[in-house]
Amino acid sequence: MVIMGIDPGLSSTGYGVVEARDERVRALGFGTINTPTGEDMSERLAIIFEEMEELLQRFRPEVVAVEQLFFSSNARSAMLVGEALGVIMLAARRAGVGVREYTPLQVKMALVGQGRADKRQVDYMVRAVLGLKEELPSSHAADALALAVCHLHSSGLEGRLEKGRG
Repeated sequence: MVIMGIDPGLSSTGYGVVEARDERVRALGFGTINTPTGEDMSERLAIIFEEMEELLQRFRPEVVAVEQLFFSSNARSAMLVGEALGVIMLAARRAGVGVREYTPLQVKMALVGQGRADKRQVDYMVRAVLGLKEELPSSHAADALALAVCHLHSSGLEGRLEKGRG
């Protein structure tokens, strides 16, 4: 199973792709999609959309796991992230790939085992689970890989629950 995790953002969108095969999990790729801050909004969204299309074509994931939009006191920031998330979901839909959303709490619980984990703990567990020796290029890439691993854990649990019901 190939899973793409996406940490949406307008300035920097993290992506991470993992493959689970024969009880082993490995990273296939990770990085960030960056957009120039001085550019027109429609151009920045087009950059995210086009790069997502290319990544979806290259990795051919079975599912895209995204961070669920969190509404904070900064409504403008939440709207910008929401617009980026919209073009990410559109790119996945056009590629025929399903999208699953996870809260930051769900991701931290799946990786670290507690919801109050900080970025360093999540980064450490991502690298440990995936056997990565090198530092990750950004916290966005680490969060995207964490989302992919979270989905892997969640989909395994859902499968076991379905099997138990049947």
